Amino acid sequence: MSDLVPADTTEDVRRRGAGVSRQVAVLPVGSFEQHGPYLPLATDTLVACAVAREIAGAYPVHLLPPVTISCSHEHAAWPGTVSISSVTLHAVVRDIAASLRRSGVDALVVVNGHGGNYVLGNVVQESSARGERMALFPATEDWEAARERAGVETSLLTDMHAGEIETSILLHAHPEMLRPGYETSDFVADDRRHLLTLGMSGYTDSGVIGRPSLGSAEKGKELLASLADSFGAYFSMLTSDA
Repeated sequence: MSDLVPADTTEDVRRRGAGVSRQVAVLPVGSFEQHGPYLPLATDTLVACAVAREIAGAYPVHLLPPVTISCSHEHAAWPGTVSISSVTLHAVVRDIAASLRRSGVDALVVVNGHGGNYVLGNVVQESSARGERMALFPATEDWEAARERAGVETSLLTDMHAGEIETSILLHAHPEMLRPGYETSDFVADDRRHLLTLGMSGYTDSGVIGRPSLGSAEKGKELLASLADSFGAYFSMLTSDA
């Protein structure tokens, strides 16, 4: 459970906050949706937590427990998927940020593990326009740098869901959560222009779009290490006096 729920006490938080000029909280946001027959419904949450945990190991941040259900409407055709509305997710993140500010933590980084959480970009833009310190991580550029460093063969376009990247991160961080089948489940559908209308079921029968057979624990480790390095620019920006 320590991989998902921080074990900090209030004294840990107080001590960490005393050592920095501005406190930064990190909020993993995952989902609860189908990831094919071999990855768990909680995959996006596990990935977001793995990224956030890597960040917390390298920077003095206040690590929060994850938001585990989000906007997975495109996966509604598969059993087990659960969603909340974008309005609800928007409100949850805003409420968390406001609560943090009241306790003296005035900067928040949302670590998003689910590509369908488009509304998180709006939350960050609106908060920033109000003068609040908030960022969304990782950006596409951060994933691209991580993909290149880790030797991930699949492009970000092709590696859409339950593919090489997610399989690699779970093989490294939670190998006990994978079931047999990822080695033979590759499926590519690069043209997904009607995804918002048709959902995932319009493009895949298995729920997979990507090449999970290329996944490895070594790639997962390098992906997380690269993302932790990329986070440095975000931390500097949010803690600066500018």
